[in-house]
This record gives sequence, structure tokens and C-alpha cells, in this order.
Amino acid sequence: MAPLQRWCRATVVEPDGTVRGGVVLEGSGAPDLAAVDAVARLALRAARRGARLTLTEVSPAMRELLDLAALGVEVVGQPERGEQRRAVQGQERVDRRDLPA
Repeated sequence: MAPLQRWCRATVVEPDGTVRGGVVLEGSGAPDLAAVDAVARLALRAARRGARLTLTEVSPAMRELLDLAALGVEVVGQPERGEQRRAVQGQERVDRRDLPA
């Protein structure tokens, strides 16, 4: 079995800056769309509670997938190879199936 690779650390932060909790996302091999889905679900759950999700220690492969998915989460940390530091703010998309009956 391949050793686990850390993809990123996800932290839920309240509006006042209080850290609510966090989790390390890791797996054997490179991250895939299931990892992006996990980040999206965490971000959605945080937003529904009025908090935000920040990502640190993001691996290059995970960063690339997040960029491709245009996921609206805040990536905190050192920019890579001349990139500018950025925070991406997103909004939750409302789907008719999400609305109460």
C-alpha cells in the first residue's frame, strides 16, 4: 500500500476569527475529484453556519484541481513560483432541488 500523501489542511473559521475545527485531507497517490468534492462539501457546511473554510498546506496537485474546479475557497499560504497570493471568494449556488417544498 502506498504511503499517505497530504493534500491540504482545511480549517473552519468563524466570522470573528475563531477557529471552529479542521481536518487534514490525505490519501494514497494524487488527489482526485473526490477530494475536491470533499472540500466543496466542507465549504458549503461552513457557509451554512456563517463561517468560512480556509485551506493551508495545499499540495501542488490539489491546488491545480481546485483551480480547475474554480472552487470558491480561501487558500492561505505561500504562493508558488512567482504566483500572487490570492483569496478566492465564492457564493453558494442555489439549486431548485435544495429549496424546501
